[in-house]
Amino acid sequence: MINPAIELQTVGPNDRNRVGGKGFSLAQLKRGGILVPNAILITSDTYASYVSSTGLREQILLELSRKDFQDMRWEEMWDASLRIRNMFLKTAIPPELVAQLKRVIASGFKSSAVVVRSSALDEDSGIASFAGLHESYVNVRGIDSILDHIRLVWASLWSDRALLYRQELRLDVERSAMAVVVQELVEGEKSGVVFGKHPMDESQAVIEAVYGLNQGLVDGIVEPDRWVLDRKTRKLVSHATATRNKALVTSREGVSLEPLPAGKLSGAPLNSEEVTEVFLLAFRAEEIFGSPQDVEWTFRQGALYALQSRPITTASPDQRDDKRPWYLSLRRSFENLKALREKIEHDLIPRMVREANALAERDPKALADSELAEEIARRSSIHKRWTDVYWTEFIPFAHGARLFGQVYNDVMRPSDPYEFVDLLRGSELASVERNRMLEEMAASLRADHALAEELRNEDYARCDEDFVRKIEDFLEKFGNIFVGTGSPQQGRKALIKLLLEMTDRGRAKSQSRSGSITLLEENFLSQFEGDQRTYAVELLELGRASYRLRDDDNIYLGRIEAQLFLALQEGKSRIGTRSGIDAANIDAQEVIKALTDVGYTPVSGDAAPPKTKRGFQLTARQILGQPAGPGIATGKARVIAHLSDLMDFRAGEVLVCDALDPNMTFVVPLAAGIVERRGGMLIHGAIIAREYGLPCVTGVTDATLLIQTGDQLTVDGYLGIVIISRENGSSNL
Repeated sequence: MINPAIELQTVGPNDRNRVGGKGFSLAQLKRGGILVPNAILITSDTYASYVSSTGLREQILLELSRKDFQDMRWEEMWDASLRIRNMFLKTAIPPELVAQLKRVIASGFKSSAVVVRSSALDEDSGIASFAGLHESYVNVRGIDSILDHIRLVWASLWSDRALLYRQELRLDVERSAMAVVVQELVEGEKSGVVFGKHPMDESQAVIEAVYGLNQGLVDGIVEPDRWVLDRKTRKLVSHATATRNKALVTSREGVSLEPLPAGKLSGAPLNSEEVTEVFLLAFRAEEIFGSPQDVEWTFRQGALYALQSRPITTASPDQRDDKRPWYLSLRRSFENLKALREKIEHDLIPRMVREANALAERDPKALADSELAEEIARRSSIHKRWTDVYWTEFIPFAHGARLFGQVYNDVMRPSDPYEFVDLLRGSELASVERNRMLEEMAASLRADHALAEELRNEDYARCDEDFVRKIEDFLEKFGNIFVGTGSPQQGRKALIKLLLEMTDRGRAKSQSRSGSITLLEENFLSQFEGDQRTYAVELLELGRASYRLRDDDNIYLGRIEAQLFLALQEGKSRIGTRSGIDAANIDAQEVIKALTDVGYTPVSGDAAPPKTKRGFQLTARQILGQPAGPGIATGKARVIAHLSDLMDFRAGEVLVCDALDPNMTFVVPLAAGIVERRGGMLIHGAIIAREYGLPCVTGVTDATLLIQTGDQLTVDGYLGIVIISRENGSSNL
């Protein structure tokens, strides 16, 4: 029988692999005479016993073997992480281990509130900085709740952020293990972090401090005061004051953000003596560990506690490509996400729409060559700026849906880890609105056979004025949906061809599940009372806004991209006419040079080489992906290798693509199912598939290489399997 936990003061010099980086550091601080909260350390052996005895280890490895770990994108990582987290939630700790843990916890804390912190084996090692990638929970009360939160900390070993970081560092996920620190909650009046050496200036040390709990600073929801010290002279260099208006404090269980009392609004959290004391703490920690430390601390009734310590990592040349800060940005706090939603909905999107409309008012055909060159440069700059916004603002906001899903699963413990997605479908997506307008125009053609026949014969001059107006209204609102496939005139013809195909197929409808959604919502909200219910309602609305934007954002960006494409097409057309060369693969900079210098011969970039299979021949007739839309469907494959392939899409085909962009989803009402190389339950293909009730499998490696247009496919959206048959009866791939 293993000993599931050890006390902080009994940790020895060879115990790092038992207690993890954070626990080991706390023990060293205590041994060095620094005041730290009382704590017990749940060992990594306890974690190993739990996952082995319950069969979780095999389930985790199976989950991570669906696709080569190094090929998984962050959406797929999040999906795998959610499924693994749900496994932990649904898998009880064995009774014998529960009894042992209860005895240890009861003897250490009785009824005291605690903090449950992660302490992974490679965490805070100085070799790989895992700060912020695993979970910690503040103000946990009661033995049963502590045990639940220990499981959640164990599950965070497999968080999307941690998996992404392990992938980047090529760490062996199979050897990962987690210890847990169960620490007395020291409810300080003022808290913060001290960097014994400034990460960007080695001659300085830095303190950041806030009123209340440290988590407000760490999560970025409370602005800190900042003090900078010269490490050599030990003299204060500067003090930057914060806008002080709120503090994070304990609530019944957990924490809440509260207005700061009037008496603290104008006063800094630390006085000069406390500033000196915190800097001395940092230098003492540096002596203990032999290197500068990042130390979290708090003051309670005048006593300074160190809560945790980790080595400071600096931006060395080989670390500047470290993506961990971006991974952390994917996990925004609830308060930050609310502020980000306000910014996106009331500032960024309206500006994006206004800019797209302004670009559309200037016709590239009416510009002289020099003016067109300037316009292409301007549109390229605008497109790049908004693409940057997409990655820094819109993509992190997608965590709103993920945060809701995590809370929903924690509270409801559903057998289906994606049950929460049905609750997010509370408002119409822009792509669904666009498809509804297409359906309405197709219905007009269905009711007017003469008009449909005229359009089939390309007799546009005799078209009904009302129908023409609908076409123009659609194009004004959504632009050329076939952007990138030719001129606006070709796009208009392709749109009419699509409408005729929809006419022949019959009306497609997005699924209506309002009754079941209402029941799910009622069941979820009934789990919360008082202020917590208000939080749950706000979280649901935030999740819905995030889910909606996850599908809508590319449509807004696509309108700006369309205007850049129009200007580039006009430039390429002029260059081709003038020089007789094929200008199709000339990039923007070459187009600009050729337009401003008539004698310049542009260099044509090579077309992207066709993708080939990875040097192997598969004989299996089944390929495995991730289940993303329930149902089973059969149909001929239509592989979308280029946007122009969309114009050949036929009703009843299975849409097979590398990544389904929202600007491509207008063909979805025609599809029998969707197969996508890119994986994830919250990517655009999966979202739109669920809206129309289509079977969908995502994360299929080399989908567009293994499947050929015309193959007969069976798409199993329950199991994440695609069965392939060739016309000649062969199933060889």
